Amino acid sequence: MLAGAPRTRAQLADALRRKGFPDDVAESVLSRFTDVGLIDDEAFAQAWVRSRHAGRGLAKRALAAELRRRGVAGETVNEAVETLEPEQEERTARALVERKLRSTRGVDPVKRTRRLVGMLARKGYPPGLSYRVVKEALAEEGADLEDFPEAPLE
Repeated sequence: MLAGAPRTRAQLADALRRKGFPDDVAESVLSRFTDVGLIDDEAFAQAWVRSRHAGRGLAKRALAAELRRRGVAGETVNEAVETLEPEQEERTARALVERKLRSTRGVDPVKRTRRLVGMLARKGYPPGLSYRVVKEALAEEGADLEDFPEAPLE
């Protein structure tokens, strides 16, 4: 784990612990790496947010969960995900729905809605945004919105 992709300080500490390094030695090495800029959780978090949002279409909630699982501090996580503008998040949600719309043509409108909203939910988008984006995409396509389920309360 020490070579290859960028890692957070917590991930490197775990790797050193698994390799049998004493905690005081690991802490000394990690502190030195941080001092000289080889470990930078803030830069890691910001790069992670840009990359995973662009590549996988993940929303703030999903990105924050991934960063926390990698041991990034809460304040650093919050700062990184807040760099993602709400307008960008909505544009990405719309693009994801547009791509998925093609493969759901001919499917029952309620089932189609559930699939599209579910896809956005798995990527961390809030229910209100998900329902609105899906409803607008279906309306643009000419779907009969009388069958559209009500959005849940947020």
